Amino acid sequence: MTCPICQKKTDPSYRPFCSRRCADVDLGKWFGGDYAVPSTDPADLEEALDALDQELKKPH
Repeated sequence: MTCPICQKKTDPSYRPFCSRRCADVDLGKWFGGDYAVPSTDPADLEEALDALDQELKKPH
């Protein structure tokens, strides 16, 4: 198996990555939204915005 970031051989300690660096690069891609699947359906966007708005208005 090869590392999905740099294609080097994986290290069992960091599987499926080869190093901590590549694992961190992948995590950064998740946080940055690089792996998100965009929606072109306006209803999905409106529903998501409404749900977020309701969550933000809840007392914590």
